[in-house]
Amino acid sequence: MDKRIIVMDIDSTLIDEEVIDELGAACGYGEQIADTTARAMNGEIDFRQALHERVRLLDGLSTDIFEKVYDRLHVTYGARTLIDTAHDRGWVVGIVSGGFHEVADMLVRDLGIDYCYAHRLGVREDEQAGLVLDGTVTSDVVTKETKKARLFEWAEQEDVDIAHTVAIGDGANDIPMIQAAGVGIAFCAKPVTRQAAPFHIDERDLSLALDIIDAH
Repeated sequence: MDKRIIVMDIDSTLIDEEVIDELGAACGYGEQIADTTARAMNGEIDFRQALHERVRLLDGLSTDIFEKVYDRLHVTYGARTLIDTAHDRGWVVGIVSGGFHEVADMLVRDLGIDYCYAHRLGVREDEQAGLVLDGTVTSDVVTKETKKARLFEWAEQEDVDIAHTVAIGDGANDIPMIQAAGVGIAFCAKPVTRQAAPFHIDERDLSLALDIIDAH
């Protein structure tokens, strides 16, 4: 069996939630941030602009929030089966996200994921609250082009032909990597993403991706 690499989005794909929305709820801007998230994932506004708008609202939030948010997240049904089966077959699994390493790294730890690329948030010291977010992103913005680039980069590092790559995501910023992969899957996706993808899954069970992969 040929070696493969599976690259997944995180928010609303690998997990049921959008982490930025959960952080927003913690700082009192939940509705505003969730609305911006939805418009960005539907391709209605520029993702870079949406990211900076939402992160600015997190200014002053204690970094303790990441563990609390992580405890509230739900790994998508079937995700562990997909990842464990991939590893049993000698495949590699990566996640690439417009979310944040501060949470993504916990998923890497708990799910045994091989590659991860996401944003990092700026912090500052507050006399009362200790270490808090400063409302900035300190890494390059993860755009739709970034996601596609990571797919190719990790495939090259693992000596996997692009025809044997798999990309799974739900948002408009996942479309380029989905279309570039050997098997591109829209997962419970926004209409624009579902329409653009070669394959789609409309049930929240990531293990169903194995049927599509095995057939192609």
